[in-house]
Amino acid sequence: MPKVLEFKLPDLGEGLTEAEIVRWLVAVGDVVAIDQPVVEVETAKAMVEVPCPYGGVVTARFGEEGTELPVGAPLLTVAVGAPEAADAESSEYSGNVLVGYGTGEAVRRRRRVRPAPVGAPPATAPVTPSGPPAAAAPGHARVAAATATVGSSASAAAADGPVAVISPLVRKLARENGVDLRGLTGSGPDGLILRSDVESALRAEAEPAAAAPVPVAAGVATAGTRIPLRGIRGAVADKLSRSRTEIPDATCWVDADATELMAARAAMNAVGGPKISVLALLARICTAALDRYPELNSTVDTAAREIVRLPAVHLGFAAQTERGLVVPVVRDAQARSAASLGEEFARLTEAARAGTLTPGDLTGGTFTLNNYGVFGVDGSTPIINHPEAAMLGVGRIVPKPWVRQGELAVRQVVQLSLTFDHRVCDGGTAGGFLRYVADCVEQPAVLLRSL
Repeated sequence: MPKVLEFKLPDLGEGLTEAEIVRWLVAVGDVVAIDQPVVEVETAKAMVEVPCPYGGVVTARFGEEGTELPVGAPLLTVAVGAPEAADAESSEYSGNVLVGYGTGEAVRRRRRVRPAPVGAPPATAPVTPSGPPAAAAPGHARVAAATATVGSSASAAAADGPVAVISPLVRKLARENGVDLRGLTGSGPDGLILRSDVESALRAEAEPAAAAPVPVAAGVATAGTRIPLRGIRGAVADKLSRSRTEIPDATCWVDADATELMAARAAMNAVGGPKISVLALLARICTAALDRYPELNSTVDTAAREIVRLPAVHLGFAAQTERGLVVPVVRDAQARSAASLGEEFARLTEAARAGTLTPGDLTGGTFTLNNYGVFGVDGSTPIINHPEAAMLGVGRIVPKPWVRQGELAVRQVVQLSLTFDHRVCDGGTAGGFLRYVADCVEQPAVLLRSL
């Protein structure tokens, strides 16, 4: 007799408590191997493929694509020991701990059984046999038999409980919106109430309310498109709000003549090898400046009322992607050359655009470099990336009139802005840091003294 095991959304690390289903990689009836990725989810940190620790036949999936699930919620059920799964894996459970990216082992094999007959329950719900096994299509009968336990539990919930709901997410949605589940007729198997049933009830309630005149309170918006703050957008919102709430920040800025820096970059790239970007040169300047002014490579422990100066520079840089703004982190940037920094920036930027950054790639930064000049703007007042102590912003580099050696000339000018946590240092330290960065931009030879 096959044993049906439930696989729950694992702890994905970095303090994450929920994830959104982006894409199912298996369907009900698929044979999966141990540690085979079964679903792609999006957390507040990154896109993650989640492997299943069981080998067997998928008997149920929980949650449509686009559904947000808390850690510990059921993802799918697997019938282990079923005839279809006999060649999938010799063991039914890997025993590996699913934290972060799970076990990380290579996918061994994937095989689909023949599709269910017309009229079978949808793939996203537990499969419940509707007749004797002999009436089912070949291959489907064994899957149905393996999932009898799951189907019977849903029926028991409908018979014994006050309402036919087995999903905690459906209950939560109804509770938060004041929907009485007892008044709903479920569209799922055996009258099971689904998320779509609750959403339909909410739409039905909203339609007459929208037709009636509504008193407008001063300053309160009553119409418009509502976009949930979740995933990366929600994480960014939380971090920026926390930064502005907790950190007494201040900003100073300076214009710098970047003509010599651009000439030095052109000379470096003329000798061959990987091209060195302006961002890589600015990053190397930042690490030298942080060596002189370590106060800005620190964090504040509010509970202990202590400033913690950090031994290594883990340099974050802002990268705009289709999924929103992310800040990948270059580890131990102080030990890298400009060429090495450029290579790491390129690698992480490519991963950010592909959506393959890991949670580790996006956490642990100690200082952030934000090149908003790529958007065609000159200046900004950056918000510190909590819990860091400072962020350097870089505007576009453009030809401007500039007084040089007493004469007016056209030079390549850039505006640099530093936002810093006033708890870790005063304006003198912040100004010294920014002035050193500007001096290195104007005269790259100044940087040689710290190499």
